[in-house]
Amino acid sequence: MARFAVAVAAMVALAFLIPLALTVREFARERAFTQAEQQAAAIEPVLVVTVEQEQLRRALASIPAGRAERIAVHLPSRAVVGAPHAEPAQVGVAAGQGRSYTARVPGGYAVLRPVVVESGEVAVVEVYLLDADLTRGLWSTWLVLGGVAACLVVISSLVADRLAARLVGATRDLAAVARTLGSGDLNAVADTRGPYELREVGLAFNAMARRMRQMITAEREFVADLSHRLRTPLTALRFTATALDDGPLADQTREVADWLEREVDSVIAGARAGSGGRREPAQCDAAEVLGERMAFWSALAEDQGRRWEWTADPGPAPVPVGRVDLAAALDAALGNVFRHTPPGTGFAVALRTGEQVVISLGDAGPGIADPAAALRRGHGAARNGSTGLGLDIVRRLAEDAGGGLRLGRAALGGAEVELTLPAGPAPALFVAPAGPRRRAGGRRRGLRPVRPAGSGATFRGARRGEL
Repeated sequence: MARFAVAVAAMVALAFLIPLALTVREFARERAFTQAEQQAAAIEPVLVVTVEQEQLRRALASIPAGRAERIAVHLPSRAVVGAPHAEPAQVGVAAGQGRSYTARVPGGYAVLRPVVVESGEVAVVEVYLLDADLTRGLWSTWLVLGGVAACLVVISSLVADRLAARLVGATRDLAAVARTLGSGDLNAVADTRGPYELREVGLAFNAMARRMRQMITAEREFVADLSHRLRTPLTALRFTATALDDGPLADQTREVADWLEREVDSVIAGARAGSGGRREPAQCDAAEVLGERMAFWSALAEDQGRRWEWTADPGPAPVPVGRVDLAAALDAALGNVFRHTPPGTGFAVALRTGEQVVISLGDAGPGIADPAAALRRGHGAARNGSTGLGLDIVRRLAEDAGGGLRLGRAALGGAEVELTLPAGPAPALFVAPAGPRRRAGGRRRGLRPVRPAGSGATFRGARRGEL
């Protein structure tokens, strides 16, 4: 706006300055010629009385032009008194016209004024003007005009800058509030001061933010209420599991009930955290989380007769994602294998560390016909009981953390899901993946190392009854 004001003020100043400068130049010329006419007129009374040359010389010496030798009198007898500059022909033209005549002469102009003397003949008074006389004082006047125009431009730009600062300041405040709202602070409120238009934008922004808070709060309350409603069938499931006799099936049922209760608690806690509660730190050990999830899914794989294999590089694998979020993503990927491949289909899980942490899951199933469509949220919903959200959960976790998700063909012949996450700082404490443990009822399940874990560990599926 300041630059625009400078441009407009400069255009206005030039629009007035150029015609005014030309007018001043014409005024200076007219002033010079008028002064010459006045000095010629000062000699006219003397010529009316006498044409004696000595008296005319004294009269010429009494005026400034005569002392500067820039005036002359052309008598009817063709005698000249003073310092002539005009040609005789030019003098004749002036005498014939009977009025003042300006002629161009070397170095300037000659103002010729005819005067009728006592004898009735015509004498001509000549006043010589230099070219510099026509521009005397002109440059100083132009400098003054230019200075005034420059001052007007500067003043207008300063005024525009102050007006623009008020407008731009309010705009920047509104942009800052918008960035604050975009970063997740739903309590951001825009300042409604400033120009009228920005006040309108601020009021609209506050109304939008208020509506967003209401909608998000309602959605979180709905999620929390819906999750809380699951506690009733979950309590019934727990009572049913408690009533079962001791045995592997009862243990597995109770474990599933515990897992479901933890997931419901996690959903409720997440909904409350969105309203200002405490969120889990976005950092965990991917090796530890993957080990825990494999301990659970390997038991289901054993029941379905699936061959499985898990390989992992040694040491921790820190990633900048929450523990619960990574566990949910891994469960979604592993659950797809059990839901979309027939029982007995094998699968393999690998974890590689380095500049990035890569978790790959491949199976021996039929694969994914359209990988691009499979990554779209809701694709495949209502088919085979699928919600179409599993791979989208994994994709959003990877992209939010700065990684990615790739679908391809596994070495086993089926689908391969490769989750890539940036490597984060090493956690303070590394907990090894869960090893085999004895369940109630004497049946042992879990992960069995088949070679020493020095440069990495490999775990394969164990048959019932063996470690």
